[in-house]
Amino acid sequence: MYFTDRGIEELVERRGEEQVSVEWLGERLRDFVDLNPEFETPIERFATWLARLDDEDDD
Repeated sequence: MYFTDRGIEELVERRGEEQVSVEWLGERLRDFVDLNPEFETPIERFATWLARLDDEDDD
């Protein structure tokens, strides 16, 4: 288990029954980066990855 899995597990445990919009998620990610600017690049990469999940691979 990766260290980050702990946070993911907590998220699923605490909020796993909730439904949220992508707009809500985007706002929370912006809030997080505002409070933690050193995470701007990883959050940008994560958001881009989520946005492109359904794109066909170019491999």
